[in-house]
Amino acid sequence: MTAAQHPAAERSEGGPPPPPPPAPEKFRRDRQHKVFGGVCSGLGRACDMDPVIFRIVLVVLSATGGIGLLFYGFVWLFVPLDGEDENEARRALSGRVEGPALTAVLFALVGCGLFLSMLGNGGVLTFGWVVALLLAGAGYWSRQRDTADPDPLAAQASADAPPEAKAPPAPHAHPSWWREPIVKDGTHDGDTGYLWGPEGMSGTSAARVPHRTAWQQARVPWTPEPRPRGPRWIGGWVFLLALVAGGLGTCLTWEHLALGQSLQTGLACALGVLGLGIAVSAFLGRTGAGSIILAVITAALLAGATALPENISTHWMRTGWTPATATDVRDRYDLGSGIGTLDLSKVKPAKDTTVTSHVAVGAGQLKVVVPDNTTVKLRIHVGIGDIQLPGDRNGDVDIAPGKEKTVTLPPTDGSKNPGTLDLRLDVGLGQAVVTRVAP
Repeated sequence: MTAAQHPAAERSEGGPPPPPPPAPEKFRRDRQHKVFGGVCSGLGRACDMDPVIFRIVLVVLSATGGIGLLFYGFVWLFVPLDGEDENEARRALSGRVEGPALTAVLFALVGCGLFLSMLGNGGVLTFGWVVALLLAGAGYWSRQRDTADPDPLAAQASADAPPEAKAPPAPHAHPSWWREPIVKDGTHDGDTGYLWGPEGMSGTSAARVPHRTAWQQARVPWTPEPRPRGPRWIGGWVFLLALVAGGLGTCLTWEHLALGQSLQTGLACALGVLGLGIAVSAFLGRTGAGSIILAVITAALLAGATALPENISTHWMRTGWTPATATDVRDRYDLGSGIGTLDLSKVKPAKDTTVTSHVAVGAGQLKVVVPDNTTVKLRIHVGIGDIQLPGDRNGDVDIAPGKEKTVTLPPTDGSKNPGTLDLRLDVGLGQAVVTRVAP
């Protein structure tokens, strides 16, 4: 059988086989560029992406459901650093409890707490999972984009190529063409500057090689290197698109959603545009600091919007409720945003009976007027604001978060066995004021 029928033998004679593709590098936390645990810098190196992208997305996911803190803490625990085979969890289980392991456990615990607290908010969790999946897809694509399948034709051409040229052997029998001494102006004795040459040639028969003096080399015209094209122009467009996306998201939901949900929609749209702009600028070569700062501010605003009470509406209203009898008192009164007044001065519960009602205001002021000849039980909760009761000074305003009071106001006219009003008052942001009619 001829050599043409044996491509393997022909490949071994023509040259070495092409080297196998390098094995993908294992994911390790980065030791050199770490901020906390080296998780984001390790992800950036493994996925060939800017680690700032991972830092921004994890901050957003931490603020909108705790998924970012949960992921960061567990990766910090179970992925070792560069050049190590033992992770923080293994060290902790072996009795070597150190600061990094405790910090990672703290991150994971706080993330679990935030995640469990957001289980009832399906919109925030859906947004978090969508952002996490998009980031995972971008990392996978970035890791695989430079790994191309080997071309069989190129591999065959490389195998059939002639062997590489080698340097000629050092001369033994023939003298060197070196001519000494080299004169101060750069010239030398002889026609050529070669140290040796092919057999049968002398220095006088070799072609003259032009020699440039130091002055001639210094006069070579300087050509500036081309400046790399960085995405400096993208920051302004990303900012404008984020403003437009945030405005559209808020305007389209302003009429039929609560204030917190409307703001969350607009800020989520703006944050998505900023994240996409950061990803594009990172692939083009540089991520601007302005986009990063805007993304962090937008994420903080989004976290604040998720903390707003759900019953705050986008329209400010003045509402009054004036039931004439005890049977007219409703079980619940609601107001999104504005000033609500519940006048119970005409309500007189029958002897040994209790009338119950619940009044809720999202943001604004709640005023309740109660009669003087009735026992009034009050359970008042204000998220952020102030509570005013009968007997308090008008100018005594004490704004604080999470204010609660449970009081019982006896009748002022000395009635025996009067009826009872059991009122529960809730204000998300604002003031609850309870007054009593004069006897």
